[in-house]
Amino acid sequence: MEGDEVGELKEHAEHGAHDESMRPVAFSMSVLAVLVAITTVLGHRTHTEAVLTQNKATDQWNLYQAKNIRNTDTDNSAALLSVLQVTDAKKAAEIAKKDADKAAKWKNDLKEEEEKAKELEEKVEQAEARADRFDLGEALLEIALVTSSITLLTRNRLYWALGLVFGVLGILSTASVLLLK
Repeated sequence: MEGDEVGELKEHAEHGAHDESMRPVAFSMSVLAVLVAITTVLGHRTHTEAVLTQNKATDQWNLYQAKNIRNTDTDNSAALLSVLQVTDAKKAAEIAKKDADKAAKWKNDLKEEEEKAKELEEKVEQAEARADRFDLGEALLEIALVTSSITLLTRNRLYWALGLVFGVLGILSTASVLLLK
């Protein structure tokens, strides 16, 4: 919500304060404005969480790829040693055994790194789903606020009722975040 919008809402609320029949409308607008602010902050934080977790997932995939490249290089070295004629067969066998042991361990490491990366990607998807709900809730609450403010200008309570409907939908959308895993 922009600063000029806040000033405009304040002005509408002041008009509503003079007309006693409009006080519930002005009060509900104040509550809606607070709910918009809270939902906006929660949405921004959730978007930030998604971005930071995506960065962690990217780093995790980079680590996976680096270990995979190292493993491939070791496999290639072992294959090369097996076809070349070497002058010290005992030393070549030691190197091949050592590389085979490393490769076996690294294959298990690769599985772990891949699982970690996939878990992080799942967290990103969850954060994005929550952020989408917050964004929808914010939009609906802003619509509720604007629709309710029309009541102060027109004195037609139908707009207030419509605003309250949008407000309830916005609250439900925001609260639905709790239902997501």
